[in-house]
Amino acid sequence: MGRRSRTARLVAAALGVALLAGCGDDGYEPVGPFRPLPEGAPPEVGRPPEQLPGSPAQPGSGEEGGDPNVVASGLTVPTGLVLLPDGSAIVGERETGRLLQVFPDRSPAKELMTLPGIDTTGDGGLLGLTLSPTFPEDGLLFAYVSTATDNRVVRFPIGGTPNPVLTGIPRGEVGNGGGLMTGADGSLYVGTGDAGDPALAADPASLAGKVLRIDVFGRAVGGASPVFSRGHRDVTALCQDEERVYATDESREGPDELEVVTDQGDATAPPLATVLPEEGGLGGCAAAFGTVFLGALDGQRVHVLTLDDEGDPVEDATEEVLGGRYGRLRTVVLDTEGALWVTTSNKDGIGTPAEDDDKVLRIRPPGGQPDSPL
Repeated sequence: MGRRSRTARLVAAALGVALLAGCGDDGYEPVGPFRPLPEGAPPEVGRPPEQLPGSPAQPGSGEEGGDPNVVASGLTVPTGLVLLPDGSAIVGERETGRLLQVFPDRSPAKELMTLPGIDTTGDGGLLGLTLSPTFPEDGLLFAYVSTATDNRVVRFPIGGTPNPVLTGIPRGEVGNGGGLMTGADGSLYVGTGDAGDPALAADPASLAGKVLRIDVFGRAVGGASPVFSRGHRDVTALCQDEERVYATDESREGPDELEVVTDQGDATAPPLATVLPEEGGLGGCAAAFGTVFLGALDGQRVHVLTLDDEGDPVEDATEEVLGGRYGRLRTVVLDTEGALWVTTSNKDGIGTPAEDDDKVLRIRPPGGQPDSPL
């Protein structure tokens, strides 16, 4: 392992602002359960005074013993996870649409709200979360969700009404995408799937099989079309380092791919890396200073790729962490202390859940925990 890889993990805190990362008429007519009602001022999001009675999201309760990597448990297929400025996180459940706040010190989780109208048939549901680029001022979150008729991006404050931002993303039994990221440029990047029809991914008029770039009102950035990159199969996660935007592209046949996404790019270009099906099911992506972390569902691990000065994977330097320890792993996010937050996905109908699944993990950087893999 070279100096750059070790340094990348130790100084990942410097990426905090970029990884953590507006309102008005969004131009879309209300469809389905999402009504453009006033979003209102966001209520305070903070540490709960006491445990939620009957909440299925029970973290380690701060007790001695137990697994110190587990900050919350008893969830139902947690997918999107975003970090708040205070160091806590908001996690969404794919199956229920619930949003919960979880804490790095394993304090009791706090239920915040439930997004309405989510359709979980196939691989749909609540699939992605990101913060507004001006979250400290407006308190807004964005979510990528499936309804009975489409996939869409909605905007809301905690406890507020989800308003449509971008609608009409094709919906299928498979290939619904769900990647969502606030870029360093303040744009929203949206990763979609081909909805089971590969022809849609190549169609410039379709929003399927694309990476889209929009502003907080759903308008295209840098051109007439929101299409930033096309030809993708199923973009399940997006991440960004100091230089590039990456997408995980899950395949229904053959290996999954980690792709570098460029403006007007095409996913038919050679991928940055491939992952064999038995090691893949890529559902999470985080990047910092020459290291990319990939959450793998079928592989039940986090792949760690070290990049050289040209941005290419270092030969024979790919590692893995948490292999087989917690089952299927999905979302991965780096926090300002260099710790890796990971969600499990063992209740998704494919995994074998333990009694306390699903979980949110926080794996501390070196020096923070004796058995830390980072």
